[in-house]
Amino acid sequence: MEWFTAPDYWLARLVFQRALAVVYLVAFLTAVLQFRALLGERGLTPVPRFVERVPFRRAPSLFQWRYSDRFFAGCAWAGCAVSAALVAGLDSLLPLWGAMVLWLVPWALYLSIVNVGQTWYAFGWESLLLETGFVAVFLGNEEVAPPIVVLFLLRWLLFRVEFGAGLIKMRGDECWRKLTCLDHHHETQPMPGPLSWFFHHLPRPLHRVEVAANHVTQLVVPFLLFAPHPVSTAAAALMVATQLWLVLSGNFSWLNWITIVLALSVVRFPADPPATAAAPLWYEVVVLAVAALLVFLSHRPVRNMISRRQVMNRSFDSLHLVNTYGAFGSVSRVRYEVVVEGTADEVARKDGDWREYEFKGKPGDPRRWPRQFAPYHLRLDWLMWFAALSPSYAGSWFGTFVERLLENDRATLRLLRSSPFPPDAPPRFVRARLFRYRYTTWRELRETGACWERTYVREYLPPTRLTGVPDRS
Repeated sequence: MEWFTAPDYWLARLVFQRALAVVYLVAFLTAVLQFRALLGERGLTPVPRFVERVPFRRAPSLFQWRYSDRFFAGCAWAGCAVSAALVAGLDSLLPLWGAMVLWLVPWALYLSIVNVGQTWYAFGWESLLLETGFVAVFLGNEEVAPPIVVLFLLRWLLFRVEFGAGLIKMRGDECWRKLTCLDHHHETQPMPGPLSWFFHHLPRPLHRVEVAANHVTQLVVPFLLFAPHPVSTAAAALMVATQLWLVLSGNFSWLNWITIVLALSVVRFPADPPATAAAPLWYEVVVLAVAALLVFLSHRPVRNMISRRQVMNRSFDSLHLVNTYGAFGSVSRVRYEVVVEGTADEVARKDGDWREYEFKGKPGDPRRWPRQFAPYHLRLDWLMWFAALSPSYAGSWFGTFVERLLENDRATLRLLRSSPFPPDAPPRFVRARLFRYRYTTWRELRETGACWERTYVREYLPPTRLTGVPDRS
């Protein structure tokens, strides 16, 4: 069937697949380097405890059948290996069915991780990677031209990502309607980047222009994705430009990057397509059946988008096949940070020798300039931002985190930038205090060299020590 394929999009498929494999590689590498402290057998929220109370049907995962830290590491490293192979183009060397199976492997492995990842994996970009990865299974390889229906599914996904995000902003916070959200956002976003301070200090009229342009990109441009080329290509290019602007302004894990990857699938690159064979019948049947399923399941995110009670970043099925997305439906006006400190003093005095733990990404020392980490995802740092908003966000893990600091647990300390205590001399007490942070002005930056100014607000956690541990005096 000639209508089934779009040969002119062969290069778009190739670019999309290689870029998606890179995102997969980053995601699996993040899991490899952080899982032991977060989800391991002695993690802050251990997987074995989770699977004891959550059945397989609610959270399908390989780890429902068996869990050990070694097995988890093996799965995560296997995901890295397969992702790297896809980056290198191994799928193009396999028969069509083999390429589809190869693309299915990282999806199944990452689904297994996300479904036991609990609060550490409760971000919209986890579901977005899974939904994108599942659709990518059916794009085929060099044996056949890209199926039109799969290209449509990718556009439909990109439409929901952008349009859903635009709707949640307009409904969620009046500052988006008043064009004033960027007066606060760059200062209060979860993890600022190295340029965020400068973005914050842009003239306020320019902030209004940024917000207005964002509304156009998210509420108008998505409809142009379904127009013929070159209109659809121009719409995708505008989305790429907007996402790159967001990449410069903050650390949003791979959210911006996978949105860019989706937009690249829409671009019709000026290159002559190679000769390909007709798509086999079994492939057409499978693709059309999967497309019909995904279109049917789309009624749930559509109902959510048109609802006055729209929610963002919700999965409607345990396989994360079709989801709803959105970001920053509300914007904080004030930034709070939890500062964690320890002391080796025998008595926990307020004016004692308290030393601060430094995190890799979240603000701490006012003189330390933020770094760029995205698309790598610092999961603990992101959750610390939520913990500062309300202790209820950290109720399931913060107490255990403090306990691990009191033990000088190596896996936990590797999540941090630095610990003020040597490996063989853990602190006697750990406490947490809440501070208000604000960006310094240009004048303050020149005079003090500090990009942040912080003010003590209140005690977050009183001095805590391990029970049953003898004094080391």
